[in-house]
Amino acid sequence: MQPDPVTVVEVGPRDGLQYESVFFPTEAKIALIDRLSATGLRRIEVTSFVHPKVIPHLKDALEVLHGIHKAPGVIYSALVPNLKGCLRALETPVDELALFVSASQAHNHKNVGMSIEDSLKGFADIARQALAAGRSLRGYVVTAFGCPYEGAIPLERVERIIEAYGELGAREVSLGDTTGMANPRQVGEVFARLGAEHQGLPLAAHFHNSRGLGLANAYAAYQAGCRVFDSSVGGLGGCPTAVGAMGNVATEDLVNMMEEMGAATGVDFDRLLEATELIKQTLGGELASFTCKQGRPAWNAP
Repeated sequence: MQPDPVTVVEVGPRDGLQYESVFFPTEAKIALIDRLSATGLRRIEVTSFVHPKVIPHLKDALEVLHGIHKAPGVIYSALVPNLKGCLRALETPVDELALFVSASQAHNHKNVGMSIEDSLKGFADIARQALAAGRSLRGYVVTAFGCPYEGAIPLERVERIIEAYGELGAREVSLGDTTGMANPRQVGEVFARLGAEHQGLPLAAHFHNSRGLGLANAYAAYQAGCRVFDSSVGGLGGCPTAVGAMGNVATEDLVNMMEEMGAATGVDFDRLLEATELIKQTLGGELASFTCKQGRPAWNAP
């Protein structure tokens, strides 16, 4: 039986570049997104509208969204923290707005200065504005698998947040292992309980590679039924307000693993590597990705 295909959500231009030590130039961001648009990826998170004092590397959100060449069939999204950010995003041709809340009270206070409950209440106005403007909504549950400040996170709390996103009109919720605390057994248990959908709302998985388990966790989630995965080209990324957060799972590594297992991604691997080359040329140094160094296995080599 042919394995089910997967959807890859590219988050590198936002979740990846926000954490780099140097500013990635606006023109290079636009070029990177345009290259990613030509790979077969159908969903790309482009930027965020968090205040520049908090995330200075994404201060050019408006310029980037107005500068990219939108490809037919590709959904472009942006992260928004509040109503002000939402209204700025709605001035652009962005297709989808992403909201975020932590499953940890301590992390949510460090991240946005309020409780989980207050964050969710604040999303109501954003959701109304976005949906009225014809944009879709995606929800993030960060620290869904564990928090460096609180430890284990009750799954019931994650379920309540997913349900709250559903009431707001979100079309999908992504569960994030923000600091790489999850392990494959835990991930399998979470998705076995929640399924690929929770109360009709599709779920995605977002893993970080802090302890080298990102791909193993993605495999465990796939085995348990998850079919949507966030990843970052070149393995860029992290969370500025989470101790120990390191890079996301590299998109090219995720695509390679899925395709090698027979799970189609629709992504052109060679074109994906062209995007990693642009990152290396711009930032210098090596990337936290295996396949951008080794390539795919040469099964047909003489």
